[in-house]
Amino acid sequence: MPKYYEFKIAGYYLYFTSFCTIECMHVHASDRKLTEAGSAKFFVKNNGDTVLQRRGILTDKEMTKIQEFIKCHYKEMYIKWSEYSQNGFYRQDR
Repeated sequence: MPKYYEFKIAGYYLYFTSFCTIECMHVHASDRKLTEAGSAKFFVKNNGDTVLQRRGILTDKEMTKIQEFIKCHYKEMYIKWSEYSQNGFYRQDR
């Protein structure tokens, strides 16, 4: 499971699974095992905004912190994503 960073944001690792790179760029957030089960999932737009697909166990405060972090770091996170996937950012019309 590739992590975007080795440290946690708001108590959660931000990562993606190599089999989910068929989708557009997104970020899972989990404090436990790095699997999709129980994790939050954010799709990332080309301006760094996110669309929450699944909340997981995040509180409102944790969700806001993670979304703010993604907004500030989405360009460097995209570099990591693009090592595994040719799919770009989230678009409403997909």
